[in-house]
Amino acid sequence: MAALRPGARGAIAAGHPLTAEAGAEILADGGNAFDATIAALWMACVCEPVLASPGGGGFITVQADGRCRVLDFFVTAPRRKRPDYDIEFSEVTVDFGTATQAFHIGAGSTAAPGFVPGLFALHAQLGSLPMRRLVEPAVAAAKAGVAITPLQAYLFTVVAPIYRWTPEAAALFSASGTMPADGETFANPALADALDAIGREGLRIATEGEIAAAMATVSADHGGHLTFDDIAGFAVAMREPLTETLAGRGGGDWRIALNPPPALGGALVTAMLREIAADGADPADPVALARVIEAVDRFWREDPTDPGRLIGTPAAKPSQAAPRGTTHVSVIDADGNAAAATVSNGEGNGRLVPGCGFMLNNMLGEADLNPRGFHGWTPGARLGSMMTPGIATRPDGTMVAFGSGGSNRIRTAILQALLGRCAAGVPLAAAIDAPRLHVESGHLDFEDLFDAGDRERLTDAFVDHRAWPDRNLYFGGVHAVERDARSRLTAAGDPRRGGASRVV
Repeated sequence: MAALRPGARGAIAAGHPLTAEAGAEILADGGNAFDATIAALWMACVCEPVLASPGGGGFITVQADGRCRVLDFFVTAPRRKRPDYDIEFSEVTVDFGTATQAFHIGAGSTAAPGFVPGLFALHAQLGSLPMRRLVEPAVAAAKAGVAITPLQAYLFTVVAPIYRWTPEAAALFSASGTMPADGETFANPALADALDAIGREGLRIATEGEIAAAMATVSADHGGHLTFDDIAGFAVAMREPLTETLAGRGGGDWRIALNPPPALGGALVTAMLREIAADGADPADPVALARVIEAVDRFWREDPTDPGRLIGTPAAKPSQAAPRGTTHVSVIDADGNAAAATVSNGEGNGRLVPGCGFMLNNMLGEADLNPRGFHGWTPGARLGSMMTPGIATRPDGTMVAFGSGGSNRIRTAILQALLGRCAAGVPLAAAIDAPRLHVESGHLDFEDLFDAGDRERLTDAFVDHRAWPDRNLYFGGVHAVERDARSRLTAAGDPRRGGASRVV
């Protein structure tokens, strides 16, 4: 954790030390929270390539000039479907050690990417430094190479069947015959060139120029739905956040701003907060909390692509749900600007974009939670996501920017961190470090760090359960920053997912 510091320029928390360092460099150079977020996300594409890519998408919740809003640049279903017989769509099995899981990849698993348009939209609205400056740390790191962290080494091991699926991908990610290991240096000069070109030439090269053409070509040549028109026509949406009140200790109640529909995660967190308030459940009681999570999970699964049911208001439905691997960045600067950004590339579709050093997403390869099955998506519609970047504020001026990776566990990771920091009033790092649980389809997973009495009550209440011996990346990775009522800044990265933080 980066400690409370008065007079600091800003604070950042992220899923990799280099991601946090890129944002910190920009803050130190006079950039604002939005500049730092953009630089950090470019860097995430270099040092967290399994989770972040110019070929993916995401969301950024921002607070500026007293207003909170959400930039939605998550992936969109292509505008037309190829015939089933002409689609490249393959199943690969990845090994998590204790379990295996099937993923679907190939050009036919790719939706229209919004990552680059999203960063340029944020820059156009709220950035202060040139984009060329913001991409510099990522370009330098991709050229020189980055040291592989234990988390990234583990992720490379898990997704090895995807990142060796084509000769081109294997040549980049497994040139020595093995995937990048802990401590090894991994360089990606093609990605450095692509990012440098984007920084110099602007958005057009990625949506209408050479990079866009390369993305469209790899799709057209290998059985994908994605076309040049899908890439050029991608539209970033500006949305009003979902807001919910959470009673807090000292300083007044919290206003929680969350990702709205057609995304799913914010609606799920909102529903759980409302259930706790309606039932008078003690959020500090793990059994009561688990029962709330179970109740909302069961209700949601009756119609998993209708977020409106969760919040009691008609809302746009996504084309299909895509609960995939993610990473997160949170930033607050000295002026009180805040950004919470969550992005994903799924696991990657297995095919490198020629000459660019990155994979497009495989968001259309998700079978779970999609009643219509594979290829049942609605052309041109936004996909749904569990990603839930958010900002919590209260009348005394305290502000927390937060979010998490973790696929289906994003909603419960964020819920528990919010309850700890905002409702219970524990320090930010302690709220993130606290043991977590997750209930899905009646099955309880929990970190076996609760006291003996609570553990016994949990296992009695949920006969179908699995105890994890320590904190685990399965339970998400909440990276958060806080500005307190005295304008002091602090940041905390979740150790479960390689969390790193800086205050500058």
